[in-house]
Amino acid sequence: MSTEVSRRQVLAAGAALAGSAALVAGSGGTAAAAAPTGSGKGESKVKPTIVLVHGGYADSSCWNATIAELQCKGYTTICGSNPLRGIPTDAPYIASLLNSISGPVVLVAHSMGGTVTTNAAAGKANVKALVYISAFVPDVGETQGDLINKFPGSEVLPVSVPVPYTKADGTTGTDLYLSKDGQAAFAADISTTAFQVLQATQRPFDAASFTYPTTAAAWKTIPVWGLVAGRDKAIPPACERWMYARANARKIVEVPTSSHVAMLSHPKTVAGLIVDAAEAVS
Repeated sequence: MSTEVSRRQVLAAGAALAGSAALVAGSGGTAAAAAPTGSGKGESKVKPTIVLVHGGYADSSCWNATIAELQCKGYTTICGSNPLRGIPTDAPYIASLLNSISGPVVLVAHSMGGTVTTNAAAGKANVKALVYISAFVPDVGETQGDLINKFPGSEVLPVSVPVPYTKADGTTGTDLYLSKDGQAAFAADISTTAFQVLQATQRPFDAASFTYPTTAAAWKTIPVWGLVAGRDKAIPPACERWMYARANARKIVEVPTSSHVAMLSHPKTVAGLIVDAAEAVS
């Protein structure tokens, strides 16, 4: 009889443990997730969320190849949909996205997205690193127009098509679209087919984006990583080097053969730099 009691006790204990695991899983986690975390050797570090912000003539899909590389390495990734209306609209929008993320963030930007993130990340304690991929890195008071004209070599504005649009207040603005002849200036190192898709699916940006002065420079308090596109004809490579050096970038990677869209033509290198930043601040 004592054997039967012992058997019943074992079965009851097993049922209780199974019920506890089910309760944990039902509350949005798993039994493993409920286990306390220790501080001993071998404990995995918390991976930051990677937030990627696109620039003009693009949308979030321009990051797809880079995202695939990052997700394979276990990183949660979010592509912020940049409104492309200029700092007063774009920066608060991306700042609200950053506010919605719990835990550390590595904030990545391409091209005009760099202006947005430079403003949006100011004062955000969860943003641990800024990564600029052939991007603007303005200081307070500077405009994109100031920076793109600081060094010779930009060829993208002549292949930009102005299109008037009506704003919500009834006034007229001007959107800039990349023309069908814009591949050499913007994306010379991707296939013609890929460029045609990019050009057809592009999102234009408000021409006034070049005129808004930067109001905050997050790179003064958040560490920076940067990628120079060696054959960039949108933002001159000399300008990228100068901006990254001014921001005291911890690491600068140069891709000598890259056009402006390094995330499309060199996604492994771009992802590698982002991982470097993520590991450095984890």
